[in-house]
Amino acid sequence: MSNNNSGKRKPVVLMSMGVQERKGHAYQVMTHKYIVPLVELSGCVPLLAPTCCGSDDLEQYLDMVDGVYLTGAGSNIDPALYNQENLTPDKAQDRDRDLFDLPLIRAAIARGLPLFGICRGMQEINVALGGDIHQKLYAVGDFDDHREDSDDPVDVQYGESHSVRLVAGSWLAELLGKDEISTNSLHGQGIATLGEGLEPLAYAEDGLIEAIHAPGLAQFTLAVQWHPEWQASANPDSVKIFQAFGAACRQRMAQTTPANHR
Repeated sequence: MSNNNSGKRKPVVLMSMGVQERKGHAYQVMTHKYIVPLVELSGCVPLLAPTCCGSDDLEQYLDMVDGVYLTGAGSNIDPALYNQENLTPDKAQDRDRDLFDLPLIRAAIARGLPLFGICRGMQEINVALGGDIHQKLYAVGDFDDHREDSDDPVDVQYGESHSVRLVAGSWLAELLGKDEISTNSLHGQGIATLGEGLEPLAYAEDGLIEAIHAPGLAQFTLAVQWHPEWQASANPDSVKIFQAFGAACRQRMAQTTPANHR
């Protein structure tokens, strides 16, 4: 399935990369599974931005794009950025990505760019707007353990894990045409206090916030804690989410691109 419009300019979407070490060398990477649905379902062109060189060029990047897409990653956000001590020192961090993405989010919001976040990306949006997260969700109150079993095959890790209840009457519930969906679950952290202007769109069975938006903003904003990018084209809910983001980016492009360049 594809939104490929031959001969027409497609929206450009910024994706920030993250660090990964391989045989003593630091790489900047982006996982294939995040890129494919953006191209095939959203109908957009990805612009991959390295985060290892600081944020001085953020505005120039944003001049080139029609939306921002913040993906998941194996690293956690540095808790110092939401005024907490690090309770998971054994977990990888990527401070370069933190220091690129947090100002990126605020700048994208200021420009009115569509914004879509997945897993770490959802947590970044929350922290960028002054919220915080549970560093050890599995050790807090009545929350379930939302982590995957690393010994399981990948297909099992990304298999359906629990149901998510969508806020009744919300635009996300209307988009998906239902009040409850089944999702995968691969995270050890989760939203605690919501950032300024953010509101829940969905909850897990244990009450954890699983999706957020910013209803006070004119542009498309959506972030989810699960992984809709996994085998997205085979999941009708994921297809609708990626298509909605692509439509928002096309609308933004139409508003800012002269007619003779479309």
